[in-house]
Amino acid sequence: MKLFGKEHYITSFSAKNKPKFFVDLGETFQVETHDCYGGAFTNENQLRTSVSIDYINPATGPIYINDVKKGDILCIEVKNIELDSQGVMVLYPGMGTLGDKVKVEDTKIIPIVENTAYFSQHLQFQVQPMIGVIGVAPLNGEVLCESPGDHGGNMDTKYITSGNKLYLPVYHDGAYLALGDLHAAMGDGELDGSGIEIGGKVTLKVTRKEKQPLSLPIVETKESFMFIASEKTVEKASEKGMVAAVEAIQKKQSLTFNDAYRLLSALCDIQISQLVNPLVTIRINVPKYLLHN
Repeated sequence: MKLFGKEHYITSFSAKNKPKFFVDLGETFQVETHDCYGGAFTNENQLRTSVSIDYINPATGPIYINDVKKGDILCIEVKNIELDSQGVMVLYPGMGTLGDKVKVEDTKIIPIVENTAYFSQHLQFQVQPMIGVIGVAPLNGEVLCESPGDHGGNMDTKYITSGNKLYLPVYHDGAYLALGDLHAAMGDGELDGSGIEIGGKVTLKVTRKEKQPLSLPIVETKESFMFIASEKTVEKASEKGMVAAVEAIQKKQSLTFNDAYRLLSALCDIQISQLVNPLVTIRINVPKYLLHN
């Protein structure tokens, strides 16, 4: 199995980035990743405001996927996430949704042993590995890896994890896939601005759907399809995600807009992925049976 090393990474998604790795459709491969700080924090004496970091969320890649063409849908199956031996959570005044209440800056190193996070001597819990940043080159320009968008990027959606699939629109031949910003655990919202930030190795398999339109990322779980939408406000992101979900239900069930909208309200859920990035990210959780032919 190919292993793509974290020494090759991008700080923004763009078709101008030269591919560093190449894979075939149907191929399973591993990607080694940095944590969101590029491994800058190794002990609790280091504080965020005193550590110089030129960029956050370095994403390993770009990975050029042979035979994937503009207009395709890229399907990324997350086979496994293997975490490094420790993660980090930093805090400083102003960080996260309650940042005005943070009076003391500090750093917490969290050891990971046999799938358990050792938060303190008296508190341990099972890890819940996930991929924070994963995306393809956007249609135009470049998007920093700290931001989400229709191309993917920093979606911080905890369901991008082992056993699930992520569908992304392809804007350029080869897609230019890149990923990073793993978390050992992160709740919906990423409320203090951080999960347990950690590096690791991710095993992926890529396939495609030829020449099928897709306007925004979708996560597939065993039970549902999640429409991922990112915008400046929760309201705008919610509207964007709902429009995409209603259109999909309408098409699959051959319904009027009104009836598809009713099903959205009766059977689907809106959920928050993150509130702390340059754009907020929500997801519309649609039961699978609504989107089966």
